[in-house]
Amino acid sequence: MNKVFLTLSVLMGIVVLSSNFLVQFPIKYFGLQEILTYGAFSYPIAFLITDLANRTYGKFAARKIVYFGFGIGIGFTLFFSTNFSDLISIRIAIGSGTAFIVAQLLDVQVFDKLRDKRWFIAPLTSSLIGSTIDTFLFFSISFYATGIPWVTLSFGDLAVKIFVALLMLIPFRFLLGTLKPI
Repeated sequence: MNKVFLTLSVLMGIVVLSSNFLVQFPIKYFGLQEILTYGAFSYPIAFLITDLANRTYGKFAARKIVYFGFGIGIGFTLFFSTNFSDLISIRIAIGSGTAFIVAQLLDVQVFDKLRDKRWFIAPLTSSLIGSTIDTFLFFSISFYATGIPWVTLSFGDLAVKIFVALLMLIPFRFLLGTLKPI
């Protein structure tokens, strides 16, 4: 197996695990605890990984990285951060898995359709669409009817993901020239 492919897959798993852990902690500064968690800052890196793989290796390899990263991320999440006696923890694992696989596979498809446009169009558009789907799927599955203000958390989370998606264009452009196709 290609070393870069394996590295991207493992990084994807680490991003999912980190995000699943960090989403449990609201940001308690500046009154943001009702609208933002720390997971919003780490998760957009998953779209960077998918988009780099898609641009460099194509949509089939990008899908493999999504599936491989999904397995690693969900496996680690279940093993390390899911408290099976806590329903919200279980719902976070289910919400994370569902939102991740749907959003990432959608990201791969949208990116592939836009790959011939200017360099930033495909990663930005696919990340924005994927982030939106991911955010609302995750928060609704994980926190609906729990008393947690999931709608406001969703909008706060999405705002940060959009900002980070814009920032991720910088490493995307920089790393484009460094990755070599299989």
